Amino acid sequence: MKIGAPKSHIDGEHRVALVPETVTKLKKLGLECVIQAGAGMAAGFPDDAYTAAGATIADSASDLSNQCEAIVLTHPPTDSEFTWLRSGQMLFCVLQPLVNHDLVKRLADHGVIAIAMDMMPRISRAQKMDVLSSMSTVAGYKAVLLAASELDKMFPMMMTAAGTITPAKVLILGAGVAGLQAIATARRLGAVVEAFDVRPAVKEQVESLGARFVEVAASNEDAEDAGGYAKEMSEEYKQKQAQLIADHSAESDIIISTALIPGRKAPILITNETLGRMRPGSVVVDLAAEGGGNCESTKLGERCVHDGVVILGPQNIPATIPYHASQMYSRNIMAFLQDLTKEGQIQLDKADECVTGTVITEGGEIVHARTRETMNLEPLAAAEGSPA
Repeated sequence: MKIGAPKSHIDGEHRVALVPETVTKLKKLGLECVIQAGAGMAAGFPDDAYTAAGATIADSASDLSNQCEAIVLTHPPTDSEFTWLRSGQMLFCVLQPLVNHDLVKRLADHGVIAIAMDMMPRISRAQKMDVLSSMSTVAGYKAVLLAASELDKMFPMMMTAAGTITPAKVLILGAGVAGLQAIATARRLGAVVEAFDVRPAVKEQVESLGARFVEVAASNEDAEDAGGYAKEMSEEYKQKQAQLIADHSAESDIIISTALIPGRKAPILITNETLGRMRPGSVVVDLAAEGGGNCESTKLGERCVHDGVVILGPQNIPATIPYHASQMYSRNIMAFLQDLTKEGQIQLDKADECVTGTVITEGGEIVHARTRETMNLEPLAAAEGSPA
C-alpha cells in the first residue's frame, strides 16, 4: 500500500506531513511512501534525503495521488487538492470538522475517507498521535520569542554598572500544552511568570515550571470536559474571571493567550478596557486568533496597536518553525499508522476509539457522531460515531 505526501501550495505553509525519518519506519511496516518533488524543501528536507530513506519522488500532486491509496496533509484540503483527491482514498489531515461543515460535506460527497488528526481522543494510548499537542508545543515556544522581539524591555533581571534591570512580567492565559510551553520558555529567558486557567487541576503543573498560578477563588464548577479540554463557564464565573485577568494584565508586560473551546468561538478574555490599563509598549500574543481570538482587538494574521499595546494574531504559527513542526507531525502520523497497519495495509478497525474518534467521512457519508451533531444531522443507524 502506498501513502503520499504532496507539496503544500498554501501561502506560509512550510511544513511537510512526512519526513525522511518517518519514511524509513513506514517502510518497515510494509508501506511505500511517495513524496512530491520539493515537498520537504521549505522544511529542510531535500528530495535526495527522501530517496535515501526509500521513498519514491513524484513530479506532481496528481501523479502522486494516482499512485497512492492514502494521502497525508498538514492542513485541510484546498480547492486545488480536490482536483486530484479520489473517491475511496484515505486522507489524513488537520480538518477542524466541528466548524468546517462545508468542507466535511464536500469530502463526503467526494467519497474521501477523511481522517481528522486533530480529533484524536485524549487518552493515554493516543498521546504519541496527538497532533494538537505537538503543534501547541511549537506555538507556545514561538509565541514567547515573538513577544520578546516586540517588547521594549529585556526579559531577565540584570545587575549592571548602570543599576538593576528588573525582569519582565509575563501572564499566560490558558495552561494547556501551548501555555505550559510558553511558561517554560519565558522562565528560561528570565521572566517572572503568572498563569491563569479555569481548571484548578493544572495548578501543580504551572507551579512545577516556576510560575505563579492565578485562579478565581471558591469556584466549584467543573471546568473540564470529558476530553480534558477547558469548557465554557457560567456568567458569574466569567465576571469574576474578567476582573481577575484585568487586574493582573495591568501589571504585565506580556500576555500570551491560548484559551480555546473545541467547536466554539474562542472566549474574549482581554477586552479593550483591559488593554487600556496596560502599559504602552506591552505586548499581547493571541494564540487563539484562528479561533476568533481571546483579545477583543486581535486581527488574524496581523500586528495591530491599541492604546500603545502591540497585539499579534499569528496564523499557522507552527509553520514558522517547519523543521521540528514537520518532524513532530510526521511522528504523530507514523504512530497512528503503526496501530492501523496490518500486513502492509491500512485497516480502520471500528472497535478502536482512535479510529471512531477521527474518521469523519466514509462511503459518501458523514460518519462522525459529534460532527453530525454540530451539523444538526440525525445520528446514523449504525453504531454512533463508527464508520458505516
